[in-house]
Amino acid sequence: MQPPVISPYQSLVAATPVVHRAVTVDGRTTHYWEYGPADATETVLAVHGFRGDHHGLETIAAHLRGVRVVVPDLPGFGISDPLPVSNIDAYVGWLTRFHGALGLGPETVVLGHSFGSIVTSAAVAAGLDTRLLVLVNPIAAPALQGPRAVGTGIAIGYYRAGAVLPRPVGLGLLRNRAIVRAMSLAMLKSRDRDLRRWVHDQHDRYFSAFADRTSVLEAFRTSVTHDVSEYADRIDVPVLLVAAEHDDITALPEQRALAARLRDAELVVVPEVGHLVHYETPGAAADAVLRRMAEPATRRRAGRGPARGTKRTSGESTSGESAS
Repeated sequence: MQPPVISPYQSLVAATPVVHRAVTVDGRTTHYWEYGPADATETVLAVHGFRGDHHGLETIAAHLRGVRVVVPDLPGFGISDPLPVSNIDAYVGWLTRFHGALGLGPETVVLGHSFGSIVTSAAVAAGLDTRLLVLVNPIAAPALQGPRAVGTGIAIGYYRAGAVLPRPVGLGLLRNRAIVRAMSLAMLKSRDRDLRRWVHDQHDRYFSAFADRTSVLEAFRTSVTHDVSEYADRIDVPVLLVAAEHDDITALPEQRALAARLRDAELVVVPEVGHLVHYETPGAAADAVLRRMAEPATRRRAGRGPARGTKRTSGESTSGESAS
């Protein structure tokens, strides 16, 4: 593989302390990276999206200045061991036990991007305690319904073929560079040539780092058969939604509908970007998170305690990209 393309955020990432650690969860190793000062008073636990690994959230972590950010490789991706079965219950159990193994408490902010938004929402709905749930490019509506259903069905066929074909052929299909590039092109909205080269390089390097074909097929099925709206009525903590104006995976009207269902939600819309907020506009996402984390605790925990029939609060604002 060619030398890595220099990140537009290289100076900030290079200046951010990072430590690689590993922990055993239910007899399997989860690798994770801690960004930021070890003695930080604030901690964010961040969960990346489907087929990625911790690198995908590295730029957001670097923009969260002064915060300790813990980013694991999801089981079966990056270098973490796979789960016995990669369904939503298994991911929820893993995240809950990983949270406990690191001694993280309710003051730890939980963040999920894309597929990570489903995993974190399901875990919080099941009882994982946090003062703030942050969903970046949340999967707000079912992928098997509406205009995305046909494309989702084709994608399921692709992953199924990758799993059942002879191993060399199946892996070749799943890791085919042309297909990975097509996925990258479909999601990328920026016209900045250097940024585009870097994003494509990130996908080339990390989009095929999965443990085995069965894990990636099961994880994909999980990602398209669940969505955040499924858990909305059981999430009783404040939620910050960082959505994108041109997200092709979940459109803005669906993000607004999700925000309206949540008990205490704020919707921040990042303009002129799609499903790659974590690559294209990480500063805008981090600014929204830092601002919300800095708000008084009474506001941050406003969603905890009232009966489910109480009126939900929802605000919407726009956020531009900050300088790196």
